[in-house]
Amino acid sequence: MNTKSKRSTQLSRFWKILGPGLVTGASDDDPSGIATYSQAGAAYGLSTLWTSLVAFPLMAAIQQMCARIGLVTSQGLTGALKNHYPRPILYIMLLFSFPAIIMNIGADIAGMGAVGNLLFPSIDATYFSVLFTIILLGLIIYLPYQKIASTLKYLCIVMLVYFIVPFLYKQDFAQILKATFIPSIKFDKDFMGILVGILGTTISPYLFFWQASVEVEEMNKNTKHLMVNKKIIHEMKEDVDFGMTFSGFVMYFIILTTGTVLYNGGIHQIDTVEQAAMALKPLAGNLAYLLFAIGIIGTGLIAIPVLSGSLSYIVTETFGWEQGLNKKFHEAKAFYTIIGISLLLGLSLNYIGISPIKALIYTAILYGLTAPVLIAIILHISNNKKVMGKFTNGRTSNILGFAALIIMTAAAIALLYLQFFN
Repeated sequence: MNTKSKRSTQLSRFWKILGPGLVTGASDDDPSGIATYSQAGAAYGLSTLWTSLVAFPLMAAIQQMCARIGLVTSQGLTGALKNHYPRPILYIMLLFSFPAIIMNIGADIAGMGAVGNLLFPSIDATYFSVLFTIILLGLIIYLPYQKIASTLKYLCIVMLVYFIVPFLYKQDFAQILKATFIPSIKFDKDFMGILVGILGTTISPYLFFWQASVEVEEMNKNTKHLMVNKKIIHEMKEDVDFGMTFSGFVMYFIILTTGTVLYNGGIHQIDTVEQAAMALKPLAGNLAYLLFAIGIIGTGLIAIPVLSGSLSYIVTETFGWEQGLNKKFHEAKAFYTIIGISLLLGLSLNYIGISPIKALIYTAILYGLTAPVLIAIILHISNNKKVMGKFTNGRTSNILGFAALIIMTAAAIALLYLQFFN
């Protein structure tokens, strides 16, 4: 076999390994996340670029733990909570997760609709929001899991547009390198608020539930994966690491784009994703604007199935109902009904007076409060030999996991202080 064929075979094998980790990483950079990163860049230039380097290992460590829990226990994170922890903890997680995920879905649908209106001004944004909701609902219900997983995986390619946009504008590479590797922190309310927002949107609790549950789906679709071994764990780590790296790069390039183009152009306040896209047009040209806008719609198409799916996994596993994207509608009616309700409730936020920005603020608060508790539980499960057998955490996983716990706890305290006491 020649070198070219070998390389092609290796790439094909690697692409086959990629799945839940890649989709999870891509969904982390949803329209609401893009709005947060865009505001960080517009308000503070390149000052928050370093956060992508800090967030990546923390994200990867937590998502690997969740994936391992799913693979070893053959159940989602909710099932592990249900079987090994007091029921009140499970119900509190459900109580906090439900409104947070609904508001996140609503903000993403609104963002996609607004960007659709930017691309086609003659069509009202609400029509686009309804259209995207109907398309997503139809695809989730009628496509089998393998097709959904494959579609989401290929949709991730759309996000490569964010790797191009910054280079359509003249960059100062020395300044970029400095901002990337030398942290810059301003101890004021607004800057700390942005840092908390970045952490809240990158290390989100709904991703924990999705990762564990979808690993079970992947395992169930292939009978060869019923017995967990080191090879499967290694492939999972490759998938998660690549997905989180991909997510971190997208985050990095969005901050880079808005931190150079918008900040240097005197635009320091971005409240929505469509504002970010529109602001790029006169400063960086039509191509940058168009690519940025297309990326927003693509990320929404990835993130909303993940958001609604994770909520449905949480609810159905809590009450012991049939669940799974690998099942048809008549086999798991409650599972798909919850997905449908979550999409419709998210869409309805556009009509009951809750703005996308307010929805994002409330979502960040709820995520910020639940993330530290969930991370602590995930660490406990991952180190419990009765549950995990020989696949408990290693030293590196624990160091990164506890670092994530400390940072997210500090973020939650800061979030409460900034929101209610200052």
